[in-house]
Amino acid sequence: MNPRTLLDILSVAENLKNQTRHSYTSSGRQESVAEHSWRMAFAACFLADEFLEADLTKVIKMCLFHDIGESFTGDIPCFEKNETHEQTEQQCLTAWLATLPSPYREEYQALFDEMEQCQTLEAKLYKALDKLEAVDQHNHADLSTWIPLEYDLQLTHGEKQVAFSPYLKSLKSEINTDTLKKIKNIDLPQK
Repeated sequence: MNPRTLLDILSVAENLKNQTRHSYTSSGRQESVAEHSWRMAFAACFLADEFLEADLTKVIKMCLFHDIGESFTGDIPCFEKNETHEQTEQQCLTAWLATLPSPYREEYQALFDEMEQCQTLEAKLYKALDKLEAVDQHNHADLSTWIPLEYDLQLTHGEKQVAFSPYLKSLKSEINTDTLKKIKNIDLPQK
């Protein structure tokens, strides 16, 4: 790959460090999109014994690339994102993919198509990790960073995405246990 092309690609990826998410870290600062994607990919590295038939290299790529469109649009929390936001992000992603040199353009377009269809084991794993990482990250953040709707959302977010796997359902259950421990001794905000 031409060195300038690689630097241009890295520039887009670098902007994910600047895009903050609704989530906070355990130190009290807002998490970046890049940190979310990295932690998903990190988790995927430890799934080999549970998903022997999965192409975990592909899952890791999905985790690392899934939010690249947010480099252009910023992050919009799931409870605020609408169809217009999704269309704008998709248009930016499509335009960016078109700038990649072959064979990367074709490889990553196929990867995004697979993620969108969410039919393969790899796509299902990435999608589940996306949801699970978010709720687990909230458990690491101080409760003062939560908004009222998150007390319920923490327990339901990702349920659909983990339903295909007994292991992932168990992981979601453990995260829910951590959530309940976290909120057990507080007065819940009024809805």
